[in-house]
Order: sequence, then structure tokens, then C-alpha cells
Amino acid sequence: MNFKQKISAILLTLFMIPLLSWSQDETGNWLMYFGTNKISEKFSIHTEVQFRNHTIFPNNTEQWLLRTGLNYHFAKNAFATAGYAYIGSFVYDSERDSPETEEHRIWQQLITTNNLGRVKFEHRYRAEQRWVEDDFKTRFRYRLMLFIPVNKPVIETGTFFFGVYNEIFVNGEEEFFDRNRLYGGIGYQLNKNLNLQTGMLYQRVSTTGKGYLQFSVIYNTDLRKKEKEKN
Repeated sequence: MNFKQKISAILLTLFMIPLLSWSQDETGNWLMYFGTNKISEKFSIHTEVQFRNHTIFPNNTEQWLLRTGLNYHFAKNAFATAGYAYIGSFVYDSERDSPETEEHRIWQQLITTNNLGRVKFEHRYRAEQRWVEDDFKTRFRYRLMLFIPVNKPVIETGTFFFGVYNEIFVNGEEEFFDRNRLYGGIGYQLNKNLNLQTGMLYQRVSTTGKGYLQFSVIYNTDLRKKEKEKN
């Protein structure tokens, strides 16, 4: 089996996992866009849109998530963010066009990275202040993610890579444990600014768990380019 055949087999397996492991009603999907838009040497803007569905096919909305923030890059391998998020949540099989629950969220995070051989480690620490309807809540999250290039020593244009992470959520009040997310997938770096990823996430909340098929587009831009060209 050559390299392309191996990659095709991996992708096929990722798509088949939810069909073999869970029924359609027990497996959802998340369609996601992430962007880091550079505006100066030290600052960039975080942009994010997520469309989450109760079922595999996007015809039963679970959540809308819109998130933005301002990033401050204080080192090559570290940056901090503060921002705002809106989350609208829907009940399963709801006939409403508007969310049953709305949440407004202020968030702060720190991301650091380091390399061990060809493996890149990303540590994300996040704090959230959440206004869920009339309730105020706080939450803290830690995610450890590994990026492993497959066909090249580092992730660059034309690289296939594996992405694996685990994220733990804890509450600032009431019940300590909130949820845990475990993810595994594969990505492809199309060019310097754009990569695509797909994989499976398993989310555990209290005593229940659910799988989600994920599709992600990560598009990072440098908004200073036009300004540079004028100069």
C-alpha cells in the first residue's frame, strides 16, 4: 500500500467510526472555522464560528457558537487572548427557529507550544465567565494537544498530520467536574495560511457521553500585507 492509499484508508476509517460505533441519533457533528488575523507585530484578532448538530447530518441544530478575541503575542511560542463569545443552544428535535437557551461569555486564555522531536505540543489554559440566561457561572479549562506530521519532518505546505487532544473542564462553583473532551483526527496543510482537519471527538458530561464527527477549516491571515505593499 503506497502513501496516498494509506492516507485514504485513514480518512475512510475516520468517517466510518461514527457509523459503526453509534447510531445517527447518538452521533452529532461540529462544523467549525477558526482564524487568526494578524494586525501588527504583537497583536492579532481571533475569529471563530461553530455550527454544532445533534445528529451526523446538519439538520438538527444543537448549538451556534460565535467567538472573537484580541491576541497578544509576547513570544514566538506563546500568546494570551481576551474575548467574547455568544452561544445559542437548542433542544433535540426542537421546532423553534431561535435558541431555547442563550449564553454570553467573557473568556481569557494562554496558549504555549513546544516541540519534542517532530511532535508539537500545545498547552491551552482558558478561564470563562458565563452568563447563561439569568445565571452567572465560571469555568476553567485545560487542553493538551499534539500535532504529529506524517509525510514531512514539520508541518508545512503539503503536510498530512495527526492531531490528538484531551481537554478537561471544571466549574468554579457547584459541581466541580463539568466535562471532558477527547479528540483524534487528521489534517492537511494546504498552504502557509490554510489547513483542513477532520476527526472524531468524544465528550463526557457527568454520567453521559456522546461522539461528534468534526470538520474544521483553519485560515490565518496577515492583514498588514496591503499596508506593506503600499509602503
